[in-house]
Amino acid sequence: MLRCQGEDAGMLNVKNLRKQFESNGKRINVVDGVTFTVGAGQFFTLLGPSGCGKSTTLRCIAGLEKVSSGAIEIDGDVVASEGHHTEPNQRPISMVFQSYAIWPHMTVLENVMFPLSYRGARGSSQEEKRARGMEALKMVQLDHLADRDAPFLSGGQQQRVALARSLVVRPKLLLLDEPLSNLDAKLREEMRFEIKELTERLGISTIYVTHDQAEALSMSDQIAVMSDGKILQLGSPREIYLEPTSPSVARIVGKVNVLQGKIAGAGTQGDEVEVSLPSGGLLRCRRSKGGVNNASVSVVFRPELVRLKLDDGAPSPSMNSMRAQVTRVDFTGDHLKAYLETSDGPVIAKLAPDLILNVGSDVTLLIKPEHCVAQ
Repeated sequence: MLRCQGEDAGMLNVKNLRKQFESNGKRINVVDGVTFTVGAGQFFTLLGPSGCGKSTTLRCIAGLEKVSSGAIEIDGDVVASEGHHTEPNQRPISMVFQSYAIWPHMTVLENVMFPLSYRGARGSSQEEKRARGMEALKMVQLDHLADRDAPFLSGGQQQRVALARSLVVRPKLLLLDEPLSNLDAKLREEMRFEIKELTERLGISTIYVTHDQAEALSMSDQIAVMSDGKILQLGSPREIYLEPTSPSVARIVGKVNVLQGKIAGAGTQGDEVEVSLPSGGLLRCRRSKGGVNNASVSVVFRPELVRLKLDDGAPSPSMNSMRAQVTRVDFTGDHLKAYLETSDGPVIAKLAPDLILNVGSDVTLLIKPEHCVAQ
């Protein structure tokens, strides 16, 4: 049975990692001082837009790129630092790429067994290698297709073959570089669950690279949000989504509303602050960092945490409410997206799909203090 638990499970430390490339005679920091730790058995995700440095970080961990400075340790062994580079095949890792790189002239089993020819099973008999290959295929539920020619596989099956091939060498650390981006939406959702369930069952430490916030939030134990080669915020999915430390993080991780205001004083709770909006209204918000009275701040809140009260003539709360007019309504099936115009700027609300809302309607927007953050 393939196991990556206990003393076999990986521990990764990335310390002040920098990777520079030269462009037009200038040195550019593609990865700029990145530091994080992945615990044994942890599912860790690097999340960010294209060009943010997440894949380059993964390639440095894999040994496909030499680091410019900093250090990478796996289970206490330094595998990369300035002047030191352990080759990829000497690192206890496996990697699944965005392109699955399935050999078309081989069967499914031969594809999975291929790494055993040069790593992880030197000296083993062909029967032993076949047994390990079948074991890996069984883990991804493809053992019944072992003798099928690789070109006759669906996209999802090819993804599973690539995953089985990465596990057959029994790595301490599994690296996944946007492995689901070539699949359709329904299959992506299914494979998210399968990958998470498999890595949890094996107890294998995993680093996952994606630009898809749904993948990151649903699969990860910890997420590092990256932009311009730096980590903007590191935390649990709940922390990253509900407590973003900047508007940039909030925008990378899903849709967000941002209004501008100034600190008007302390709120009723220790971590709250009152924010005065340009229209004169007040919002009581959680504070993500310090600030003095009259300091400019951004108020950030998620569309799905907005509540609407239709104009029925009854008085509305004076705080954490805003008058608004509906300018557009989109029905998407699982929710209703309402575009609202307030005196302090546009706001989007994500509402129940059975709500009847008409363009031009006057409404009151309500947002709880714990659901908005002053930054």
